[in-house]
Amino acid sequence: MAELALSTVRTRRRALPAGIAVPAIVVALYVVAAIAGPMLLGFDPVATSLANRLKPPMSVLADGSLSLLGTDAVGRDLLAQMLAGARISLTVGAATLLLASLIGVALGVAAGYWGGWIDAILMRVADIQLGFPSILLAVLVAAVVGPSLTNVVLVLAVTRWVVFARVARAQTLSVKARTFVDASRTLGASDLHIIVNCILPALVAPILVVATVQFGLVIVAEASLSFLGLGLPVGIPTWGGTISAGRNYLANAWWISTMPGIALSILVICVGILGDTLRDRLDPNLVTR
Repeated sequence: MAELALSTVRTRRRALPAGIAVPAIVVALYVVAAIAGPMLLGFDPVATSLANRLKPPMSVLADGSLSLLGTDAVGRDLLAQMLAGARISLTVGAATLLLASLIGVALGVAAGYWGGWIDAILMRVADIQLGFPSILLAVLVAAVVGPSLTNVVLVLAVTRWVVFARVARAQTLSVKARTFVDASRTLGASDLHIIVNCILPALVAPILVVATVQFGLVIVAEASLSFLGLGLPVGIPTWGGTISAGRNYLANAWWISTMPGIALSILVICVGILGDTLRDRLDPNLVTR
């Protein structure tokens, strides 16, 4: 029975890479499309043309070109807007997670390693922030600081650092109690040496998993802010802004809101699957389940 259980676990773990490959390929395609798509498409995402307004997908425009996903109420090509919006969303997601992870890991390691009043203050601040819904906090801060790419990244980083801090603190507490850390301290290693060489390497796997899971949530939050008019300035194509612009045309021009909504959903789902699969792969307790 034990051999059968072990064989089942090994088979499951060997099958997991396929679960990583499919969403990873989809996310990679989004990245490639966001980087190279606007240059290859040839359409200006902000160029208007009233003669081409509200054209359905696969329509021939006035200049003879083909619009694969149609146009919006002022004649802007929807595919061009979505590719430009993908670049914005991926940039915001990567920059937000980088900033939030740096802040969260630094504060979490400090709270877990030194404890005392540092731990008490930082964790109480984290508990207070977790008492507010993150999207409402983001809306409040965004309404105060105003719309811009930098402000969106800062606002979303403020709402996400807590997750990284709590994970870093828990992992630091676990690693700090291990024998090799006590041995390093006995041999005269400084706190900085222990943190850099003992604690931070142990944080790589859990922080990577958290960042992957949070990436999709950050993209949704950015789209929500843009949908409400609190994200990037008007005139910069974003998925949330495009969805918002198509609300009044759902009856006769459904593609304006539907296409970017589908693209956003596929990306978030693939990132979520990738995060769950990475968590299963990197979970040291998986073999005991």
